[in-house]
Amino acid sequence: MSTPWLDRATGDTTVERHGRRAVVIGGGISGLASAALLAREGHDVTLLEKNDAVGGRAGSWSHDGFRFDLGPSWYLMPEVFDHFFRLMGTSSDEQLDLIELDPGYRVLFEPAADGTSDAPIDVPRGLEENIALFESIEPGSGDRMRGYLRSARDTYEMAKQRFLYTSFESVGPLLRGDVVVRLPKLARLLLQDLDSFASRTVKEPRLRQILGYPAVFLGSSPFRTPSMYHLMSTLDLDDGVLYPRGGLIAVIDAIERVAREAGVRIETEATVTRVITSVGPDHRAAGGTAGKGALATGVEYADGRGAVQRLDADVVVGAADLHHMETQLLPTGLRTYDESYWSKRDPGPSALLMYLGVEGEVPELEHHTLLFANDWHENFDRIFGSDKRIPDPPSLYVCKPSTVDPSTAPEGHTNLFVLVPLPADPALGRGDGDGDGDTLIERLADLVIDQIASWAGVPDLAERIVLRRTRGPRDFVDDVNAWSGSMLGPAHTLDQSAMFRAGNTSEHVQNLFYVGGSVRPGIGLPMCLISAEILLKNLRGDRSTEPLPEPAA
Repeated sequence: MSTPWLDRATGDTTVERHGRRAVVIGGGISGLASAALLAREGHDVTLLEKNDAVGGRAGSWSHDGFRFDLGPSWYLMPEVFDHFFRLMGTSSDEQLDLIELDPGYRVLFEPAADGTSDAPIDVPRGLEENIALFESIEPGSGDRMRGYLRSARDTYEMAKQRFLYTSFESVGPLLRGDVVVRLPKLARLLLQDLDSFASRTVKEPRLRQILGYPAVFLGSSPFRTPSMYHLMSTLDLDDGVLYPRGGLIAVIDAIERVAREAGVRIETEATVTRVITSVGPDHRAAGGTAGKGALATGVEYADGRGAVQRLDADVVVGAADLHHMETQLLPTGLRTYDESYWSKRDPGPSALLMYLGVEGEVPELEHHTLLFANDWHENFDRIFGSDKRIPDPPSLYVCKPSTVDPSTAPEGHTNLFVLVPLPADPALGRGDGDGDGDTLIERLADLVIDQIASWAGVPDLAERIVLRRTRGPRDFVDDVNAWSGSMLGPAHTLDQSAMFRAGNTSEHVQNLFYVGGSVRPGIGLPMCLISAEILLKNLRGDRSTEPLPEPAA
């Protein structure tokens, strides 16, 4: 089966165009996108999801008229979403109702011992507006910020063209002239941490926090993340922040919709227990590469009734947590990443998540609000350092979608989603509804509610809460098989970024591929979409670094 845009693919298109059976393990965004692209390519695709609904970390929960995104709540890199939809023959404009947020977010700061605090900083939409904001807080920083954001834009565009859409199976495409001339700069950006790099542009502590916080989106801290990732500042300070009406679950719903329209079969409450393999010397990969000695031939799974089922396949795609895929679904001798590998890796942070329904309005909070502790270094050291502890007080994040999207809360009420980064330790416990989670999780939730009330100036916040649910690190293990209870996936430290991150193919099992936040290019919804595209390129034998060409309108 041929498709119009398949015929314009670049690289070595060696995969057969008809009849290949594919099974995708996991119904998060990377699994849904992978299934959709494979079906669009002409494969016969079945997706298996262990929970009762797709979405994974980006799922949704509704109760008493409130609707909450379970995890991701920032819609960044909109062009990546639009590119995916265009590969599927549609567009973001057709699938989503996107709202521009202005301000993009608000930042609140820890009060001093005498109770006084700095005024909130509202980060506006637009490059010039943000340069003016920085200049107003730190005179003389405006011109330096212009250079910082120019560098961020250049690095971001370079990343999209050369580093994000590649599996790094070949270094040849990376040695192009536009990369070579930037090698000295790229080397400096890799070897210096983000906070140190930002401090060359701004000295004011609050502004350094604004430039450093994007490291959290990467599962790391500004003191451990390479300054290469200053490119993230182009997303919020230049491009601006969007919100899909209906929440991030609207994105999941749209991807599920186009996947089903392409012919994907989705089975929920289907827990995969084993990747079935055969062993032999002559196996060849779906992309036509040399054999690896074992071949993925399907999966075994328990269906919703607990009955064991077998699904044969020519291609198996692991869209579940990589640690779970490797250590639970493969025999020891066929694992690319054994326990010795994981013992040297950083899982990134876990989190306390809180879903709060509040009576009345909370104008003191914006759609996105960040609360920053004064001791920035200590805050991150407690999460990522050798002596891991719960930060006190923690820096945290609050999302309030109900102002721009009234569908997320009953009339006269406010929807609050709270995220508190914690060490990745499942022993910290589980959450639950109405304060019935583990003691430590619920005690921390009480403290966080008091902290938000104090820092934001909402003294009666706790009294107005009519709905409460919490999730802790153990819930990430139970719900999405997350390694060490990580909320995002392995941290983007130097040795876990780009070509140093886990790869997209098994080294020992032919036709077993990996997508999602555990592997290249990394964590976050846009990166997961890109990993699905890397899967398609690997199947084609396409070693190019650019995004795939889009079909004609």
